[in-house]
Amino acid sequence: MLIDAHCHLDFTQFDDDRAEVFESAKAVGVAHFMVPGTTRSRWQQVLALGKRADTSVCLGLHPYFVDEHQASDINALDHWLAEHPEIVAVGECGIDGRFTDTLEAQWHYFDAQLTLAKQHSLPVVVHCVHANDKVAKRLRQLALPEAGLIHAFSGSIEQATKFLDLGFKLGLGGAVTYERAKRLRRTVKALPDDAFVLETDSPDMPLSGYQGMRNEPCRVAEVCNVVAALRGQTKEQVAAQSSDTAATLFGLSLT
Repeated sequence: MLIDAHCHLDFTQFDDDRAEVFESAKAVGVAHFMVPGTTRSRWQQVLALGKRADTSVCLGLHPYFVDEHQASDINALDHWLAEHPEIVAVGECGIDGRFTDTLEAQWHYFDAQLTLAKQHSLPVVVHCVHANDKVAKRLRQLALPEAGLIHAFSGSIEQATKFLDLGFKLGLGGAVTYERAKRLRRTVKALPDDAFVLETDSPDMPLSGYQGMRNEPCRVAEVCNVVAALRGQTKEQVAAQSSDTAATLFGLSLT
């Protein structure tokens, strides 16, 4: 059994064939899907997917869309978290260092969401690009009791250890399938068995060999194969370990 621990199946790229996307993933062993929210305008679509028995959801405000967020969105998120116990985490939230002109606003929304995660005793799903050290420092300062997931991790083993020491897990996705990602691949080889989950970030972050194509949850099976080869383990071992880690992190009851 596999879990895609991060896939944006609410996005419009799947409007024409969403049911088929679920089925093609199930055909290769993907049994559960984690769908994060990105903007307030999409929360309803995310929650609608959460009505499926095979899908769990998070709600948050993504740093990439910071210009779409409003101050009132934080109070709205607080309300939605209180009203919808099916929400398993706060996110996707975080910092994207590529967009320096919005960093101040990014930190404002990130800090607010971390506070909500602490208040609601929920893990966080963290988007962290070119900001591993600063984000790790902030997470250490806040000491979130439920920790969370560092989505699409691509850093060094030293950076990984900082997050793991805080109780966080690392999301491994398409980046690990590229041979040029030598630092990340060294990190993957050195991680403890319970340190990571598998994800696709569909429809984004295509795997090697699929550049320019829409990413899909079925390809988490290929991520699993690459991770297993790097770690000298069987794909069955990696699938079981990563799925158990995801289930524990998000409080999923899977059969």
